[in-house]
Amino acid sequence: MNVFDKPGRKVRLDDISADPPKGMTREKAEKRFATLGRELFELQDAMYGSKVNSVLVVLQGRDGAGKDGSIKHVVGCLNPRGVIVTSFGVPTLEERQHDFLWRVHRHAPRLGEFSIFNRSHYEDVLVVRVHDLAPGSVWKERFGHIRDFEELLAEHGTIVLKYFLHITKKEQEQRLLEREESPDTAWKLNPNDWKERDHWDDYTGAYEDAISKTAVKHAPWTIVPANAKWYRNLVIAESIVGALKGRRKGWEDTLDAMGKAGREGLEAYRAQVAAAREGKRKAR
Repeated sequence: MNVFDKPGRKVRLDDISADPPKGMTREKAEKRFATLGRELFELQDAMYGSKVNSVLVVLQGRDGAGKDGSIKHVVGCLNPRGVIVTSFGVPTLEERQHDFLWRVHRHAPRLGEFSIFNRSHYEDVLVVRVHDLAPGSVWKERFGHIRDFEELLAEHGTIVLKYFLHITKKEQEQRLLEREESPDTAWKLNPNDWKERDHWDDYTGAYEDAISKTAVKHAPWTIVPANAKWYRNLVIAESIVGALKGRRKGWEDTLDAMGKAGREGLEAYRAQVAAAREGKRKAR
């Protein structure tokens, strides 16, 4: 797994394969994914009940990289009760009148919850940079703001996990063409997806800088080989389960303590009711 968790480490996307490793088959991946899905559901249940931590999953990638598909499959393993998915598009007027993190922070997860970001605060160091929507002196400062923001979330118990869905230019072209042919995906058609391909190299540099400058242990980046959708889903699920399972014992201990306190409270209530009944009986 291509995980970046130290700031300043050089990122070269062209040196990282977007395809599954040799020997990995769809059958193997889907079998493993089913097992991980059951484990992920159990982990989420323990986290939801204990209210000790929350999870923020950030999905970034080029158009057609599979952000929606990742949400459909990976979030499908979770209990919807504790999941919120937020898609960040072009900022509204109100959002533009605030600092760039304002619209993001209010969607951060509460303790016990999963929040999934389809695009995120990183758009303000990606699109803004590539299309010169703000001076370099502005967007370069945002790397520090993002690090501080994610550190604040981590201090509050949020497990921050960031994923760049890595596809090749050829694979993107094929997916964009497939959208035109399928009634199920034609609604996604957007001329800007093709226009943005003219900035492929600019976006590559922007993503490499963003990952390098904001990769830290409490908010790591994983570069997900995403040419094969089935392998993309497996990598994300494997990563999330890996990040959560070490905390399971703590969550279960909290749940046990909550259960003990609840039973003690119930016993005290029943004793109180019994005493009241006995008092009424004697008063007769």
